[in-house]
Amino acid sequence: MITDLFGRTLDYLRVSVTDKCNLRCAYCMPAEGVSLVPRRAVLTFEEIERIVKIFAGLGVRKVRVTGGEPLVRRGIVDLVGRIVRTRGIESVPMTTNGLLLAQFAGVLKEAGLSRLNVSLDTLRADRFAEITGSAGLPGVLEGLRAARDAGFRRLKINAVLIRGFNDDELFDFADLADAWDFDVRFIEYMPFGGTSWDRGKFMPASEAVARLKGKFDIEPLEKRAPSDPAYAFRIPGRRGTIGFIASVSESFCQSCTRLRLTAEGKLIPCLHADVSLDLREPMRKGATDEELGALVQEGARLKPRAHEDFMKNFSAEAARKRKMISIGG
Repeated sequence: MITDLFGRTLDYLRVSVTDKCNLRCAYCMPAEGVSLVPRRAVLTFEEIERIVKIFAGLGVRKVRVTGGEPLVRRGIVDLVGRIVRTRGIESVPMTTNGLLLAQFAGVLKEAGLSRLNVSLDTLRADRFAEITGSAGLPGVLEGLRAARDAGFRRLKINAVLIRGFNDDELFDFADLADAWDFDVRFIEYMPFGGTSWDRGKFMPASEAVARLKGKFDIEPLEKRAPSDPAYAFRIPGRRGTIGFIASVSESFCQSCTRLRLTAEGKLIPCLHADVSLDLREPMRKGATDEELGALVQEGARLKPRAHEDFMKNFSAEAARKRKMISIGG
């Protein structure tokens, strides 16, 4: 098993298969853009498959496929199938922006993908264009319909909650959850490099919950697992659920079981800590599976007890070092 210095068992790996994306979301992509990883530096499918097997042998049971945007990686369905077939891996979900989902939903289901999370921050076309730089909202909605038709049930919608931008759509998303039987998750606006994060745009999950309670009689739901970062509610008489991930205002670090692998093979033990460990170069220089496994354990020990308190100690300089598009969400 992979354990850190604080006794947490790490059984969940998020694999970024590319740092490329077909959107430019303002909270993820710096305004000046990013320098893409050279193709030769990106892990091959064979390298990703090998690393996943090593993690599975160390007790990882869930592997989430992320990006960038994973569906822009050529051959992604083949890679999903390889991960699904890895002995010991029990769950293989994917996070996508949904733009290409209409094309891929059916074949992803056939490949064994477990579940889909779709990032969608607004239901209004003008706002979608403003925050993503694309007029792609109809395409995302088409992708959601295709995913549902392909057999994906209870899709999860991830919406970053931004004051003054989409906080007035809370009830619209509640209606979406009911109409489509989706699980909507609002994620607090997090500081990352070059994205002009400021407290004025930040809305704590507690405030959004209070708004929801002002309109509906909501019932809290038990977490599906102790490591689940969201706390969720159902509205009696309605389908779907509404949840909140309070990653800034209410730390859930004590129950975090995640590790991240970037497209260039860096092991990231914490999304908000400037620490990493390279797996690509040792692998390409002939490291054995046992040696790579020891490096994974070493990387896990770099995981901090908790990330910084952004509301008290926000550092723009620290934030600049962390670019969501490069890390993988």
